[in-house]
This record gives sequence, C-alpha cells and structure tokens, in this order.
Amino acid sequence: MVKKWLACYLVVAMFIIGVAPRVDAAFSPSEALSAPGLRAGDMEKIRATLENKLVTQRLRDLGYSTDEVMSRLSEMSDSQIHKFAQKLDDLRVGKDVGEAILFVLVVVILVLVILQLTGHKVVVTK
Repeated sequence: MVKKWLACYLVVAMFIIGVAPRVDAAFSPSEALSAPGLRAGDMEKIRATLENKLVTQRLRDLGYSTDEVMSRLSEMSDSQIHKFAQKLDDLRVGKDVGEAILFVLVVVILVLVILQLTGHKVVVTK
C-alpha cells in the first residue's frame, strides 16, 4: 500500500518538475547609463584594449586603421560604449586558467584520498 502511494507521489512530482519552464536569471542593466564619468571610463578601457599590439595588428589585417576605429567609436551612443566595454571583460584570454588548474588539482587529490581510504597503496617515483 505504501509503495503504491509512493509511486503515485513520484509520478506526480516528476510531472510537475517536467512541466515547470526553465527560467534564466540575469542582472538587468540600469537605464541611467548617460553619466559622463561612465562613458569616459568605458572609453579608457576600450582605448587600453586597442593599444594592445595583437588587437592593433588584427584590426590592420581586417583593413581598419586606428583613425577609422576611433571615428566609429565616437559615433556610438553611451549605452553601446558601455555594453562594448563590458564585453571586453568577458574576452580576456586565459582568465579561467587558474580555476582550471585548481579543479584538476582537487580532482587528483580526491582520487588519491579515495585510493588511500580503499586500502590501495599509492607510490610516486621519479
């Protein structure tokens, strides 16, 4: 009798979980992005990125000069400049390398601990 009720409960619970829509959450940007200090800070971040030799060379390879890039940047609105500066933070090369190394070390240590607890002997030689 208990198994029957438990099975019915699990069927109903799985149905409810399966029907619930997936919801993604994110921060919504503020609409007051027209502060002059904000634009200046964002432009400075963009200029610092554009001064990188690799970025400059890639823009030249694509056929853009520094003056063309700066003129296009001056035509952009404050919100576009702010979004562009935020995207630059996401494009940093190698920002997750430290986290990946830490993850690998934790996995290796976890495997070694499990082997020790199960009675296996771990021998490290050169």
